[in-house]
Amino acid sequence: MPLLGCIADDFTGATDLASMLVRNGMRTVQLIGVPGADQPAPAADAIVVALKSRTAPVEQAVGESLAALEWLRKVGCRQFFFKYCSTFDSTDKGNIGPVGDALMDALGCGFALACPAFPTNARTVYQGHLFVGGALLNESGMEKHPLNPMTDASLVRVLGRQTRSPVGLVPFVTVERGAGAIRDAMTALKEQGRRWAVVDAVTDAHLFAIGEAASAHALLTGGSGVAIGLPENFRRAGLLPALADPGALPHVDGPAAVVAGSCSRATLQQIGVAREHVPVLQLDPLATPDANALARQATEWVAERLGRTPVVIAASAPPERVAELQARLGRDAAGALVEHALAGVAEALVKAGVRRLIVAGGETAGAVVTRLQVRSLRIGAEIDPGVPWTYAEGGGEPLLLALKSGNFGAPDFFIKAFTMLEGSAT
Repeated sequence: MPLLGCIADDFTGATDLASMLVRNGMRTVQLIGVPGADQPAPAADAIVVALKSRTAPVEQAVGESLAALEWLRKVGCRQFFFKYCSTFDSTDKGNIGPVGDALMDALGCGFALACPAFPTNARTVYQGHLFVGGALLNESGMEKHPLNPMTDASLVRVLGRQTRSPVGLVPFVTVERGAGAIRDAMTALKEQGRRWAVVDAVTDAHLFAIGEAASAHALLTGGSGVAIGLPENFRRAGLLPALADPGALPHVDGPAAVVAGSCSRATLQQIGVAREHVPVLQLDPLATPDANALARQATEWVAERLGRTPVVIAASAPPERVAELQARLGRDAAGALVEHALAGVAEALVKAGVRRLIVAGGETAGAVVTRLQVRSLRIGAEIDPGVPWTYAEGGGEPLLLALKSGNFGAPDFFIKAFTMLEGSAT
């Protein structure tokens, strides 16, 4: 029976969380979309239900999250986790606050912590302010995000504008004193009428302490980092045995490819590095604002290049090009165009024999796994922090799939990912 039930607001974030749990000893399966009422639980210690709700209308995000929670409770999960991006991607209307409030209401709990920190990937929270590397969130490039521009680094203020409940802070000096002090501080905030608490964290040690302090919480919310301490809670309770290799996956042979829709700085840099090693096709939605035409361009280009060398197909672009496309088509239509085109590209690649596929970008990943009819992902070893290889099930042919959040991964991520598979086959 599963121990931890998780709800993620996008597909790459879901694999990020699942990877964290596997790294710390929990067999983890990611399900795509809300499971059917009669769908049995997979054999796993943790289940992550991946939704495409980060940029959905608030009512839709809340409804899908509650439906996922109902199923996770039905299959016996003991604790629940609401996962959102480590850059707190959201608007003043939501969706983090409204979904969190709804989950708390459904579980009958009066309090939840919020901690998007992920120090390994340079996301830290200090005095309630979110930093990306050494820059405040609103000076990190996230202020130019095409869907959710983040112009305020104060998570207390950002979350406070999204929720009907007062938001408190567990500051660095308290977190430094360990799990007991954190637990006492959260109890005090709850007694003061605070329903939420942003919790500072700048090191993994802080995350372990936060996880321990919240061992009895029905619901936690945050980025994948704060889940780092949860497996140890279950081990201390005698519920989670030690596992030799919780991330073992079947070996899959076949051509390899990358489909990239993210316009983040990290992904643009990764595409630049890839150009030095493998064929790269840069699609231009501004010049060809037709999803089917873009997909045909990619299919024709790939036909002569698919083989032992990976190929990269990207619709990623610098912020000024994205802004120009949005000005011409509208923000939603521009995003839908790129997602539809790249989903068509991924489908064509798999039909052509690709069996190892990387998808870069949360919205792109959602469109691709939906088009490929993937129903679940068994989580394997990490390529870089927060990005594992997974074994996709439900889509027909065997497929190894890596869903990369746009901001994650080292500059050589794409090359490293495929080299890792070659090494595992020897």
